[in-house]
Amino acid sequence: MRRRLLAAVLPLLLLPQLVLLGVGSPAVADIAQPAVVSADPVDYTPHVLDGTVWTVAVVGDIVVVGGAFTKVTDSTGKLTFNRRNIFAYGLRTGAITAFAPEVDGAVYALAAGPTNTVYVGGVFKTVNRVAQRGLARLSLLNSARIVSFTARINWGDVRAMAISGSRLYVGGTFSAINGKTRVGLARLSIANGGVDLGFDPKLSAPGIDRTRVEHFDISPDGTKLIAVGALLRANGLDRTQIVMYDVSGASAVVTGWYTNVYKQPCMAGFDTYLRQVKFSPDGQYFVVVATGRAASPSSMCDSAARFDVAGDGAHDPTWVQRTGGDSLYAVAVTGPAVYVGGHQRYLDNPNGTDSSGPGPGAVSRPGIGALDPATGRALPWNPTRSRGVGVRVFVAVPSGLIVGSDTTMLGREYHGRIGMFPLA
Repeated sequence: MRRRLLAAVLPLLLLPQLVLLGVGSPAVADIAQPAVVSADPVDYTPHVLDGTVWTVAVVGDIVVVGGAFTKVTDSTGKLTFNRRNIFAYGLRTGAITAFAPEVDGAVYALAAGPTNTVYVGGVFKTVNRVAQRGLARLSLLNSARIVSFTARINWGDVRAMAISGSRLYVGGTFSAINGKTRVGLARLSIANGGVDLGFDPKLSAPGIDRTRVEHFDISPDGTKLIAVGALLRANGLDRTQIVMYDVSGASAVVTGWYTNVYKQPCMAGFDTYLRQVKFSPDGQYFVVVATGRAASPSSMCDSAARFDVAGDGAHDPTWVQRTGGDSLYAVAVTGPAVYVGGHQRYLDNPNGTDSSGPGPGAVSRPGIGALDPATGRALPWNPTRSRGVGVRVFVAVPSGLIVGSDTTMLGREYHGRIGMFPLA
């Protein structure tokens, strides 16, 4: 057990001092780390008592947590706070802050903003009792809605957000923002939320009920955006479930990079089975994690797969990690490791299934695991977690790896839906 006495003596109701240097960690790719994190979580993180943690953003020394929940406690469990769908705590102390905006629906996406603010995306319709559907910018100092940021979606939700330079990218199930048609993906001004009129990804999914971007990531140099979701075409080009854009200029240019491996179906009813995608810290490759419930040694369902970025034309994965039929929902790529989370029982299990059990060579990795970036094979790291539906978010920070999910056991300890594995 890693004790942090500092957390016990700091006043939990005081807002920890914020870093006043603008945006926190860049919301593009994951940061590089020097080693695989410890399998022993820190003891000072707070606990979310119900629901699911869907998203996390770090703004200076403050961790902002979004999801669908109503109550949180400090690390000791002695102090309980009403916090509906969003709250914040100190990265180094775990102290729950006074940040408590009123958000009337689930928060699925967060992005660190400048001057102690955070951008919020989700399925909500009002913020602090004022209509502002799906998008908002909030002050971490007083929970106020930044009124100059006026972006609103028409319906649906926002599922992913990232800032690159002066631009805020948002993805989800919407079909318009501020009355401007943008299906599933848009680029906004970070100042006022105005839609970038020159940037139109032109996504579509003929025959699918609702085109959507499930998740996206931006390369560390800010020039590439890779998106996954219920999509079949991008600017008229065939791009099944995954598309890469060049976003270095004024418009959204579909690159010549593509893959056909996600054209194969999984279980009926999945309009997409891709859940998250993350670039490596050097921008040379990315990793996609998937659900699907139709696993086989050749299927891309219930898998993690690495793809190289370089080159145009059709790409096959460098490697594929298969769970044997259990879903993966979240991924982080830090250099020494690719972390994956879901409700998997096993990794290295292409010849096993969720009904028949592990195949030859399978290793037990309940709910969370780490892969070798070069080979895709499971690393020895095996903290375990109670599986539930699965991990929903990883965030790599200089001090470790933050994990958000829907369950309460992480590293064989009680950690209510949020926790952090430190760098040793």
